Amino acid sequence: MGGSKEYAVTVKAKERVAAVLPVQEHWLPLSNLDLLLPAMDVGVFFCYKKPPAKQSKTTFATMVSSLKASLAQALVTYYPFAGEVVTNPVGEPELLCNNRGVDFVEAYADVQLQELRLNNPDESVERKLLPKKKEGVLCVQATELKCGGLVLACTFDHRIADAYSTNIFLVAWAETAASKPISIPPSFRRSLLIPRRPGSHDPSLDRLYVPVSSLPPPPASDEEDAVNRIYYITADDIARIQAAAGRKRTKIEVFTAYLWRVLARGARPEDKVCRMGAVVDGRTRLARGGEMAGYFGNVLSIPYGSLRVEELKDMDLAEAAEAVHGWLRRATTEEHFRGLVDWVEARRPEPALARIYAGEKDGGVGCVVSSGRAFPVGEVEFGWGKAVFGSYHFPWGGSAGYVMPMPSSRKNGDWVVYMHMLKNFLDLLEAEEPSVFRPLTTDYFLADGK
Repeated sequence: MGGSKEYAVTVKAKERVAAVLPVQEHWLPLSNLDLLLPAMDVGVFFCYKKPPAKQSKTTFATMVSSLKASLAQALVTYYPFAGEVVTNPVGEPELLCNNRGVDFVEAYADVQLQELRLNNPDESVERKLLPKKKEGVLCVQATELKCGGLVLACTFDHRIADAYSTNIFLVAWAETAASKPISIPPSFRRSLLIPRRPGSHDPSLDRLYVPVSSLPPPPASDEEDAVNRIYYITADDIARIQAAAGRKRTKIEVFTAYLWRVLARGARPEDKVCRMGAVVDGRTRLARGGEMAGYFGNVLSIPYGSLRVEELKDMDLAEAAEAVHGWLRRATTEEHFRGLVDWVEARRPEPALARIYAGEKDGGVGCVVSSGRAFPVGEVEFGWGKAVFGSYHFPWGGSAGYVMPMPSSRKNGDWVVYMHMLKNFLDLLEAEEPSVFRPLTTDYFLADGK
């Protein structure tokens, strides 16, 4: 495919967009599940082609004006995104809802959409199209491309919102731009995740999570850094690997098992253990008459399994998928999430982390899969056409790799897969025969090549 076109990005304007209606200043405590997240930012971006000729009056300036106006309206409902995180007297983060606003950057990139090598976001997206958040909870960048297209990118504080919360906000923002009612009003009722009295939890949570004070200092390391890549997997290949596992397991379970086996094959001689985790959304597990459907915040758990590298190498895909199902199902119950809330409560204000994020004392290799099947790439439409491409971008800084499969904008059953992993593992994935992970090209998501 050749190298990515080098291009410059020029910032044209910066502005702070606040909610159009005043928000009474108040504190919003973080839930116990929010407190399991370290301070980290997540990126998400959408690519739009030049508006069609029939919309000749739609220019970058009018698009930005619409984005800002609808954002100001959406922030009235989704006001936590206009606040800022502060530290309370016991050292825990809390959200000050003060309508400080969202930093909004307007930029110009001397590149055409078809020239962006989006399979390598390290070169094409990071520090160029994706804004660096300096303050607040959310920042936005709208970048005009040389071809007349637009890239809309957001960076947000993961302690305040998970991907589900951000997805419903993005859809609400687009609905507001189209003068439609917000389809999923958010809920900020922290009482939905209140700890029990007395609290109780399964001992397995002591393996999945760890107080920060129990972690050894990170060792000095000269290992290669993880890289970010975006691939696509066709619907046929998804069906093929699911069939190879016997069709008893879900697509995401089989996908996770497939990655786990490749991870084992790429392990170094000193890596004796291979860990694979998966992010589980607890909203449907905690559902109380639909109250959790619009819950805004983090409702996540990250169970994982550990197998010896040699044992995993000897497994076929069906066996690995069965192993994934075994450790995953234990985290898909209401009791698991209620117990996790209680586990955090018993240790507050001591911060804690998912153990697979922090790493294990015995080293080994690891990866976490987060299903992005609800990613609304086709619904974040502001009036100049649907996004031709969209993806999360999350170089999370943990000891394990991070992988997020999302639906393709082509709506044909294909997946777009964001990956943050060591390059040698990605090389192994690309070398698999028959190939499943295909490097993303503009020809894939630009049907007419423009």
